[in-house]
Amino acid sequence: MLEKTFEPQAAEPRLYAQWEESGLFKPRDAKPTDGAADAYSIVIPPPNVTGSLHIGHALNNTLQDILARYHRMKGKAVLWLPGTDHAGIATQMVVERQLAAAGNIGRRDMGRDAFIDKVWEWKAESGGTIVRQLRRLGASCDWSRERFTLDEGLNAAVRKVFVKLHQDGLIYRDKRLVNWDPHFQTAISDLEVEQREQDGHYWHFAYPLAPDEDGKPVTYEHPTTFDEDGKATEFETRDFIVVATTRPETMLGDTGVAVHPEDERYAGLVGKAVILPITGRRIPIVADDYADPTKGSGAVKITPAHDFNDFGVGKRAGLAALNVMDAFARITNDDVPEIPAELVGLDRFAARKAIVARAEEENWLREIEKTKHVVPHGDRSGVVIEPWLTDQWYVDAHTLAQPALKAVEQGDTVFEPKSYEKIYFEWLRNIEPWCISRQLWWGHRIPAWYDADGQIYVAETEEEAIAQAGGKALTQDEDVLDTWFSSALWPFSTMGWPEKTEDLERFYPTSDLVTAADIIFFWVARMMMMGQHFMGEVPFKRVIINGLVRDEKGQKMSKSKGNVIDPLGIIDELGADPLRFTMAILSGTRDIKLSKQRIEGYRNFGTKLWNAARFSQMNEAKRVEGFDPATVEQTINRWIRGELTKAERAVSEAIEGGRFDDAASGLYRFVWNVFCDWYLELAKPVFNGADEAAKAETRAMTAWTIDQMLKLLHPVMPFITEELWAELGKEGPARESLLIGAEWPVLPDAFIDTAAEGEIGWLVDLVGEIRALRAEMNVPPSAKPPLAFVAPDAVTLERLVANNEIITSLARTAPFDAGALETYKPIAAEMNATLGGLTLKAEATVSGVVEAAPAGAVTFVSGSTTAALSLAGIIDLTAERARLEKEIAVFESDIGHVNKKLGNPNFVSRAAPEVVDEQRAKLAEAEEGKVKLQAALARLDAMAGA
Repeated sequence: MLEKTFEPQAAEPRLYAQWEESGLFKPRDAKPTDGAADAYSIVIPPPNVTGSLHIGHALNNTLQDILARYHRMKGKAVLWLPGTDHAGIATQMVVERQLAAAGNIGRRDMGRDAFIDKVWEWKAESGGTIVRQLRRLGASCDWSRERFTLDEGLNAAVRKVFVKLHQDGLIYRDKRLVNWDPHFQTAISDLEVEQREQDGHYWHFAYPLAPDEDGKPVTYEHPTTFDEDGKATEFETRDFIVVATTRPETMLGDTGVAVHPEDERYAGLVGKAVILPITGRRIPIVADDYADPTKGSGAVKITPAHDFNDFGVGKRAGLAALNVMDAFARITNDDVPEIPAELVGLDRFAARKAIVARAEEENWLREIEKTKHVVPHGDRSGVVIEPWLTDQWYVDAHTLAQPALKAVEQGDTVFEPKSYEKIYFEWLRNIEPWCISRQLWWGHRIPAWYDADGQIYVAETEEEAIAQAGGKALTQDEDVLDTWFSSALWPFSTMGWPEKTEDLERFYPTSDLVTAADIIFFWVARMMMMGQHFMGEVPFKRVIINGLVRDEKGQKMSKSKGNVIDPLGIIDELGADPLRFTMAILSGTRDIKLSKQRIEGYRNFGTKLWNAARFSQMNEAKRVEGFDPATVEQTINRWIRGELTKAERAVSEAIEGGRFDDAASGLYRFVWNVFCDWYLELAKPVFNGADEAAKAETRAMTAWTIDQMLKLLHPVMPFITEELWAELGKEGPARESLLIGAEWPVLPDAFIDTAAEGEIGWLVDLVGEIRALRAEMNVPPSAKPPLAFVAPDAVTLERLVANNEIITSLARTAPFDAGALETYKPIAAEMNATLGGLTLKAEATVSGVVEAAPAGAVTFVSGSTTAALSLAGIIDLTAERARLEKEIAVFESDIGHVNKKLGNPNFVSRAAPEVVDEQRAKLAEAEEGKVKLQAALARLDAMAGA
């Protein structure tokens, strides 16, 4: 007999160990008959080696595991390939902090080789944390194939790719703007930039117009007053142009001022120049669409070396790009000797204060305007990121993007949901060169060497580079590659490329990729580019995008808000299965609102399953050798067989389609609402009855149905289903395998019995309606009101005769007179044979069958017949009316209160969106409740009138 409860804390480690020992996480052996459709492969989005399992990982890996377990049970050779990312900047930061905390010297004092050794030591000791945590979630990856983006095999693949792309002219070195982190002294990707809104200022500076070529002063008429149509009516003569900036320190590197080509105010100034304050440098006024005539003065200072937009303007206008900061974001005069000595060496923010003070002193500061603006920060360092002009290595992403675009356009790879293709297309169609070099030590060192003259030699090994250089002494590039570079090769490098391996032959391209929307361009698009360039085909056939997990109010989870749900804490307390089921059933939206209470609710689902299995055991429902569900005769058994068949179809189609929420919902409905709530209830009279044949059939059917149910549930809730599979397998024929290796049920259409479905459907609807009426009309639980049918047809009467005991038991109604029902059969048959029906004879007015609804009865439609539930003398009509009217008044008060809030424009515009949504949901709930109570009140009035 099963224990009273499932104990996940004890069972999960034991079950996971059994799975690993079984070898079933590995792909099955190839068969001579295997085709491409017999393999299923998926590569894990490699989590950072520094990471710990967070709720996003729990969602993403649950969905992948559902796919892997499902296709494994479908008999396919499944490869779910795991691994971790070396996470260059994150890992280097962790180790540097550890060194500092231990009082050790810094990495620069330690030296590169010694520091890298320290990082490998850390990786050996602590780098497996997230892998162990994924096991706790139940991830059925093939751990024997686990890869690391910095392991030797992947290192060889990275070097080969770099060299080949360089030979093809698709990797090159260039001086361009990058996101520069002054703390870590490295370029970082857009993904590592965190945009933070903060208070700031616009400083409005007056740049004096430079004399013309003849040395004459330059002025222009600037409009100051406008009429109702926006036409200038008054002007003033100016010998300056006003620009505004939030970063005054960058003005030292200004090389132009831009105005819009159609801005009439400055049309006569295009081609003229201004004198840059402080440096005295003469810089041109250029026309460019980037300048917005509606913002500020309409004139924009252009600093190509320190602003991404300005860099583009500079390129178009032929402006010089002058660096005025060093790697530490301190002012330097290497490119601009005119910068005063007192500013050189100052931190950028100190220089800002000094420049503003000088502008005020020299009277070219016109205005200081407070503003809120978004400032980029390094997500690891927390410091303000500086757009900085520096020499870096780049990939010609535009060329590589073209096949990747075409592949999705023509359907070689599809996105689910399809709407995410828009993000993919938009990024690839506007793609910029990809900066792939990072000024770090931990990572794939760039395979490029320099001779004393600065000549570059790119090769897979130093020996090859020296050979290219004719034996010259060479120095390797100090930089490492962007982490995303090695990740872009993940689908094929992890399978052994550049060698021609069996895994590549069998499992590439992969079947699915499950990932988040925020890395479609950083990772998905780049894998598409690299996969097609080096493998000649797409790396995956389908990309399933999972949503973002937020808190129950729709807010982003963060430690500062205190709303983070720790998946490991949930697993410790509730087990992995409730978390997994919650992730699956909520996965159908972009923003997943999660609360611990939701997870606890789905723990109750697991408890329901466990209790159903115990109940079946207590009623001697055991697996029977040779049992064939096709031969069952009892109506409830034919019905549950059909319901199971429909559930199997729905769950299979949902998982195949990547609709995990639909799969989980279908499972929940079948297990809880169909099997537990109805089948077991309908089986109780059989289990307790005297018909031994019916009892034996129902016991066998119950056991068989539970087995199929466990199979369907296993991909989503693997632990509790595997435990039940083992425990229930102790009776009856021996199990052939663990549940993880069992065959997925594929049930025939013939299992769906429309007659049984019609009868049990009628019964379920009838009992459900009576239960709802009892609750609505406040009928005491102990009361058993009489139930009658008004002139029922023959089909209804047959169902009444067959199910009268079940109806009275489940609906808690007064017993029918079975004999009287039998006497009515000929009359019902005669009625059924006529078009208009017959008037009921007096002698046919029996218990359960009436000519007209009795007084004090509430009526409802059951199938094609009217049913009447007699409540006269059971409920106090006056008291019940008062109760309903009182509850309706409460709803009306709530509706009025919420409508007042939502009708207030200030509330709707100022309140947080989740607060407004909460009020709208509250309004909808109150309106629905009011409608239901009004319907109950109407029925009460009808009873009183009758």
